[in-house]
Amino acid sequence: MVDPSGSIASRYPISGYAIFRRYVAFAFVSGLANLVTQALSIRVAPIYPLQLSILCGTATGFLVKYLLDRRWIFFDEYDGRASELRKIIVYGLFGVGTTLLFWGVELAFLHIGGTDEAKYAGAAIGLAIGNVLKYLLDRKYVFKARPA
Repeated sequence: MVDPSGSIASRYPISGYAIFRRYVAFAFVSGLANLVTQALSIRVAPIYPLQLSILCGTATGFLVKYLLDRRWIFFDEYDGRASELRKIIVYGLFGVGTTLLFWGVELAFLHIGGTDEAKYAGAAIGLAIGNVLKYLLDRKYVFKARPA
């Protein structure tokens, strides 16, 4: 039965576990898009290969993840240019914040443990914490649920 409000979320009921699987898959897809774009940008424009590849890859990964999350995680609909711009900016700021958290945990583990294994353990923990926090922040402040 379709909710009279006609929202996307009401048309596609989905379990929390399915959302989790999608979120993990979309993180992988956006990361892959980032890396492929980096590789292509180095071949297409070898001037400043490191800086340009990181910039292009990050922009591509961000856009892919934003669009996938917006549609398939948060079931958000277009609200007009001003609202969409606000969402993109806040989504991006939360991404920067959680990336800094991830780096901080990774570097803290490296500093405390002094080994590559400690660094990678910190990276895994930082990524997990950052992704959970990012989801919660996006759900509350970026893609606010509409009343039914």
